[in-house]
Amino acid sequence: MSGAAIDAVAARAPRPGLSELVREWGRIGCIGFGGPPAHIAMLHHLCVTRRGWLSEHEFEDAIATTNLLPGPASTQLAIYCAWRLRGIAGALIGGLSFIVPGLILILSLAALFLADSPPQWVLGAGAGSGAAVAAVALQAAASLTPASWRRAAAQPRWVLYALAGAISAATIGAWLVLVLLACGALEVTLRRAQPNHRTAGIYAWPLLAAAAAPTGGLLALSWVAFKVGALSYGGGFVIIPLMQHDAVDTYHWMTDGQFLNAVALGQITPGPVVHTVAVVGYAAAGLGGALLATTIAFAPSFSFVLIGAERFDRLRTNPTVRTFLDGAGPAAIGAIAGAAIPLAGALSETWQFVVLATAALALFALRRGVVLTLIAAGAIGAVASTLGAPLPR
Repeated sequence: MSGAAIDAVAARAPRPGLSELVREWGRIGCIGFGGPPAHIAMLHHLCVTRRGWLSEHEFEDAIATTNLLPGPASTQLAIYCAWRLRGIAGALIGGLSFIVPGLILILSLAALFLADSPPQWVLGAGAGSGAAVAAVALQAAASLTPASWRRAAAQPRWVLYALAGAISAATIGAWLVLVLLACGALEVTLRRAQPNHRTAGIYAWPLLAAAAAPTGGLLALSWVAFKVGALSYGGGFVIIPLMQHDAVDTYHWMTDGQFLNAVALGQITPGPVVHTVAVVGYAAAGLGGALLATTIAFAPSFSFVLIGAERFDRLRTNPTVRTFLDGAGPAAIGAIAGAAIPLAGALSETWQFVVLATAALALFALRRGVVLTLIAAGAIGAVASTLGAPLPR
């Protein structure tokens, strides 16, 4: 069907009821394995091709706009599409229907993997899938690089921003968000774009929250979740360096191995990759901590759409926003790649490095999918532990 024909169908297609939003967005939340590309494809098939609720042009504009926002872009796209169809009620119901199925599954798995005495095969599966995470991070950075490189206004600066993000993720992960913000602000300054008062405020208020975070407890957990939901530029995988240092080194909510498990669980479960934050919250403060972290991490996505959806056209063409992302985006990609260093450094057993090398081969040479690679790595770990292979301490 041509784009014009789809536009014509969309113009006269009846809008869905709220119960239909629950069913259709919930279905994507249940089967949405594969991260943002899979979610975008499913939403496009549902809203444009199959039901004609949105035109091709409307959907393309929605993708372009949500990609300008920090936080989980595919979640924001799901919320925005539901808002276009049924307003505020649609955004809330569609967004929750997309998020909740994967959240229930990942919390069930977190309870299993973070139990005081999990079965041996569970520990082995976690050690195996966790061993592959560093390769997945590199693959995620590699997949984001070409498009970002082509958009770069000055490619030498792109390299510098990416290096700044990579070095920061590998060394000072807890303060990575300030590096991302600084790269964006520097690009705005260098391009001689003057941010308005409101934009400057957006750059400044994270400093106040960062200063409060070291007090620990639920405030620290709230700050970590907030970074994930409101300050992550460049795709879902940038949440890894934003969380790792805090969760493992600063607040000791998790061990290195448990954090690797959390990242792997976020990849192999359906729905948003940001669900990883629920596992961190579970480790920090049980089920209540998981729900708190999840609520804070996803609240900005709902807020961006509910407050700003009617202004998205202006956002998409705002030169200051685009210039800021020209600096923050490459830094985020570098941070994803840099996160592979501490992720690989968290491995302690020889067989895990073999799994890591095998995963890299599968992802880069054989072009296998992330979900399949992580499940296979987990299966190898489960078998290895059953056969007596040593498990990480």
